[in-house]
Amino acid sequence: MLESYRTIHKYGKDEIMINKSRFIGHAMPIGNEEEALEFIDKIKTEHKDATHNVYAYVVGDNNNIQRFSDDGEPSGTAGIPVLEVIKKENLRNVVVVVTRYFGGIKLGAGGLIRAYTKGAKIGLEAGIIVDKVLHRKLKVRVNYTSYGVIENFLNQEGYIIDNIIYDDAVNIYVYIDTKVVNNFIKKITNLTNGTAEFEYLEEEYISIKDGKKV
Repeated sequence: MLESYRTIHKYGKDEIMINKSRFIGHAMPIGNEEEALEFIDKIKTEHKDATHNVYAYVVGDNNNIQRFSDDGEPSGTAGIPVLEVIKKENLRNVVVVVTRYFGGIKLGAGGLIRAYTKGAKIGLEAGIIVDKVLHRKLKVRVNYTSYGVIENFLNQEGYIIDNIIYDDAVNIYVYIDTKVVNNFIKKITNLTNGTAEFEYLEEEYISIKDGKKV
């Protein structure tokens, strides 16, 4: 598994008018090619009256799968520009569909490239570009006398706390970047004089933007 990769956080949609043509950018994070194709079909169904539904997507840890379609626009003026936006942003596992409703004014090859580039960008920006960072969820069990010190440490360092359960001790469920799990455990162990107990739970990707959880 990758320690981190760039993608978008959620479905994004935005639109722009260019020389009377309406361009709608749709972007979606995906896990595999099947999800990409399902999303494309969904947008095509929703906008079956559109002049074009141009798409591009990338899938895989190394962007092993890359596909695009001009959907009737002149070759090289639509699908490739959309794909290039995804690649220049260094995104993984994302699909973009740019829907066009023709407004009666031809844009020319250069105009089409700029329009579809812009359509892809606004869709991706609406989906919020993030870093997906692999985290390990830990259960940290500390006694009540240590809890204040640990709470201050977690808040000061900006750790992502998922839940806190109080019983005869304090059970803190916290997400830790997989790269620093060992350092985190050492720090907590020192702060609690070795009384903290740790349980390793699942690994999952967390959306991070500007150093904070989205």
